[in-house]
Formats: sequence, C-alpha cells, structure tokens
Amino acid sequence: MLDIADALDRWSAEGRPFAVATVVAVGGSAPRQPGAALAVDAEGTAVGSVSGGCVEGAVYELCQEVLETGEPLLRRFGYSDDDAFAVGLTCGGVIDIFVQRIAPDARPQFAGALAAASRGEAAALARVVAGPAGLPGRALLVRPGGTYEGTLGDPELDRTAAAEAHALLGAGRTATVGIGADGGRCGEPLTLLVETSVPPPRLLVFGAIDFAAALVRVGTFLGYRVTVCDARPVFATARRFPEADEVVVEWPHRYLERTPVDGRTVVCVLTHDAKFDVPLLERALRMPVAYVGAMGSRRTHEQRLARLRETGLGEAELGRLRSPIGLDLGARTPEETALSIAAEFVAARCGGTGRPLRGARTPIHGVR
Repeated sequence: MLDIADALDRWSAEGRPFAVATVVAVGGSAPRQPGAALAVDAEGTAVGSVSGGCVEGAVYELCQEVLETGEPLLRRFGYSDDDAFAVGLTCGGVIDIFVQRIAPDARPQFAGALAAASRGEAAALARVVAGPAGLPGRALLVRPGGTYEGTLGDPELDRTAAAEAHALLGAGRTATVGIGADGGRCGEPLTLLVETSVPPPRLLVFGAIDFAAALVRVGTFLGYRVTVCDARPVFATARRFPEADEVVVEWPHRYLERTPVDGRTVVCVLTHDAKFDVPLLERALRMPVAYVGAMGSRRTHEQRLARLRETGLGEAELGRLRSPIGLDLGARTPEETALSIAAEFVAARCGGTGRPLRGARTPIHGVR
C-alpha cells in the first residue's frame, strides 16, 4: 500500500478509516506485483489498483465488507474462462489479495509508514497476512537503522520480523517472507508482507543539450530524481531544464565523485566531448550503479573505448558501457531519442530483452 502513500497519508492525517487491499503474492502473468494496492474509504472513494482493471470491482466490494466488519481477509483471484463475465484475471495469472481495515488513531505504525513513504524517506512496513488467529493484520514499522515500532504479539517474533524487514529495506525490495509464529523456523507458519519505501532512484544526465531536456522529462515521468550536470554555465541553467530536480554547473567527473549513487542510479552521458566523457566514464564504470550509457556514433564509441583502456579500465568494466546509447527505435528527434534511452535503462532494470512481445514466449510483466 506504500505505492499509494500520498493519498493514504492524507486520509490518515484526516482521521478517515479506510480498507486497503494489497497484492501479497502473484503467479503467472499477473499485471501487478506484491505491494500494489487499492484503498476504499467510508464514503466509497477509491484510489490505486491491484490488477489493472480485471478484478477491481470485486476487490472494491471486499474493501467495503472489511470496512464494516473490521475482520481482515485473504482472497485469491485466478483465471476464469468458463464465463466471460466471471471475476478473474484475463491475463491468465493468479494474485493473492490481503484486505485490512486501517483506523489511523489505532495503528500508529501504519500512519508512520505512510508519512515516511509520502516524504520519500526509507521505511518498511511488515504485516502478517496469513498465520494463527489474531495475528493477521498486525504490523511493525521498521526504520533504516533496524529500530522498529509496534508489535506482532511476541518479542522474539518481533525481532525476527524486524530483521527480515530490515534486510529487504536495505535492498529496496517488497516481498513476502515465511517464518514461524514463535520467531523461529519450526513454529506454526505465518506469512509476512514486507513493503519498503525508499527514496526515488537517481537519473544523472551529463550534457546540457536538447536531447538532455527531453530525457529529463521522460525520467521525471518515470519517477526518477533527475540531475543535469554540465561544466558550461551558459547551457546548464534551471530555465532550460525546469523539470529537473537540480541543475549543476561543474565538471562532470568531479560532480560524480562527490554525489551519492547506489545500485539503482542511471548515468547518461550525452556530452559528445572526450575531455568530459573519458574522465566521467572512467569513474562511472567503476561504480556500483545500475546503468551507464553514452551517446555517440559507432566510430565515436570505438575511439572512446580506446581512450578508456588507456585509463586502466578492464574489459569487464568496459562491457558495462551502453554505447551507442539506447534501443534501436529508429529515433531521430530529441523526444524519440529520450524514449530510446529510457526504454534501454528500464529494460536493464526489469530484465527485459527490448524485443517485440508479439510472438514471444517470455513473461509480459517483469519481476522486480
């Protein structure tokens, strides 16, 4: 439910009780991943989605039921082709949905998790979604340092659940975890859904050119925190890049050396100038970032590789460089090129091939 934290944080602050249906497990070609949620308040207002439309009506009714009874429910929705109007997933997948009533004044850990997620801060919410009577619906709010708020009813269980949630928070992953109700591995089993909220991934765009402006717009749309960096102050201005989160005037390699990056960071080098590109790429290819791409022709790429080898980079490091940058879409305009670049780093993140889905036998929805 942290994927709709902005709306739910407002509801929580207003003291509005609501029911939230959250995807806790998927199988086959399900349209949404664990953590996707649909919430309904007492006035019937709905936000979010659990299936992209296939079972929203049925889940909406479950939320209304849980709002009235206060009892959590775990339901499975699968494929049905016996009746064209039956409730089911037309994509052929299976999803398990956990529905829970949340009264903000009675569950401060939920309010804390929603507030953290809406502010873009790191936090994890660990909820029991299946287990012995009395446990489903209980939750812990886990912070980056490993501290936690709330209880699942047993100190040992709390410590085990908090440790599992802290590990997933460090990886920025949402997942279900099976443990014993006593906190060990041998007790009566229960299932935790651990939802994590982490700051948005970074998109670092080097080179204040028209192609960069288009890429900024696409990156912002995809939910990245976007920085534009160029050593030339006449080009690197907030007026030219109003949708960027920040515009930095500095030599690119020096900025990269001092700015935080992680395993989700995307680095796009659009400068076309060896004096900028080579020192920047030398550093970027040694860093644990998700993607490093550089614009240029195939001839430029070969010349750039030769210069990078002279800096001491090995073939494994050079093999990480996506150049010429982007997927082959036949792009020409800045907007088309930005789409090509974004398509490549999304495919890299999700494990996609970049090939047409038509005629393929691979899953349509990637697992993250």
